[in-house]
Amino acid sequence: MNKLFNFDKQYKIAIGTDEAGRGPAAGGVFAACVYFPEVSQNLIKDLDKLNDSKQISKKNRENLYDVIFSNSINHIAFIDVDEIEKINILNSSLKAMKIACENVIQKANLQDFITLIDGNNLIKNYTFPQQFVIKGDSKSASIAAASILAKVARDRYMEELAEEFPQYNWANNAGYLTKDHLDAIDKYGLTKYHRPSFLERHFNKQLTLF
Repeated sequence: MNKLFNFDKQYKIAIGTDEAGRGPAAGGVFAACVYFPEVSQNLIKDLDKLNDSKQISKKNRENLYDVIFSNSINHIAFIDVDEIEKINILNSSLKAMKIACENVIQKANLQDFITLIDGNNLIKNYTFPQQFVIKGDSKSASIAAASILAKVARDRYMEELAEEFPQYNWANNAGYLTKDHLDAIDKYGLTKYHRPSFLERHFNKQLTLF
């Protein structure tokens, strides 16, 4: 944890952003931004399991979510499937990051700071200093924390969608094309929450929603 926070400390002030949901075939995409105004030893201890959200168990992600949410200035943004289909998933992810970051900047009234972005893309039409960090969720505390907020928020959202369409098992596969999800698509077809363009590329044919 000290290593992650030390990465952010090389900048006067750093905020971090990450997304969840670029790869699934169903559901929207989420992004979060996190700024830690104070970093105490107790906070470092409480976040000792912080890392890339995909490398952490669901129980630990939920626990970390509460710690991060209570000890940071943060915002979680969401782009729905309809907009993903209009502007594509990359642009949707970057738009969600932009919304999340601009909300944190406003809430914290930040000046003279840098935005650290997980991955290898910069946020489009963003007027503040920014830097992408490849594998940033394993290097930066603020990016890793943002990955947790985005992942947990999206998982909760997919669990809600699963109540409407339980046959796709989204509560467990989060919309990714697992075998159970593919089997359900073969049997039941697509829903309004599926991403047609993604699935058309996967199946190499035009598909119909219901």
